[in-house]
Amino acid sequence: MRQGRSAQFLTYRIDESGRSRAPDDLIVEEPMSIQLDGLEVSTTMRTPGHDFELAAGFLYAEGLLGDAKVQTVRYCATGSAVSTEYNVVSVDTGGEAPVPTPRLQVTNSSCGLCGSQTLEELTSRLERLDVDLFPFEHLLAASDKVREQQELFSATGSVHAAAEILPDGSIGVVREDIGRHNAVDKVLGRLLLDGRLPATDRALYVSGRASFEMVQKAWAGGFSAVVAVSAPSALAVDTARAANLLLAGFARDQKMNIYSPVELPYD
Repeated sequence: MRQGRSAQFLTYRIDESGRSRAPDDLIVEEPMSIQLDGLEVSTTMRTPGHDFELAAGFLYAEGLLGDAKVQTVRYCATGSAVSTEYNVVSVDTGGEAPVPTPRLQVTNSSCGLCGSQTLEELTSRLERLDVDLFPFEHLLAASDKVREQQELFSATGSVHAAAEILPDGSIGVVREDIGRHNAVDKVLGRLLLDGRLPATDRALYVSGRASFEMVQKAWAGGFSAVVAVSAPSALAVDTARAANLLLAGFARDQKMNIYSPVELPYD
């Protein structure tokens, strides 16, 4: 399986000392089609790497697997992986998953909800979480800890990260992608394939803003908290409160805002 890649371009660099030519590493973005039991479900723009996790996590977060177990994940079940340039991933449940409804358009790197039916349909299948309040000190420390493991961001400066925060505050699975939603799906997919969902004793870190899709995916994965470096949307807050999910934003420099739950057990 390929890892995330960057491509080098020669650029002009302009600063106070003048103009010079220098190489610059840019992140690679390619389309990937996701198939479920032989039917194409979606095409997403992603950073190549951890593709099996992305496919499995996407299907799980969207509820497309139902109660079915993933039996196999591979590149292009109907042809050569090389011939499709490793851009088609087939997930098989032996026909146990419900027949999927394909998305009608490509999901780009900034949109995880394109083609979804309604927000109500996405959340109606999810039960309100029964989880403990995740320790604030672990959420505050997450950004610095994850940043140390963002190799692609260090090389290109143009990818998002998602990470699993363990109960003791250490960082588990970390994934990077040009799309925020893809990074989260890759984390979910890894946990799903490892049999570690629901993640009721863990938190989800996202390097950008906390949009509805980030909270919905965290709810689907059973996480007890979402912590974001930037702001949440109003719908993300409403969704977190409906889920009984702790939602923190602007988590950097040992500061953060708590948007959900409405009441906290302050001393």
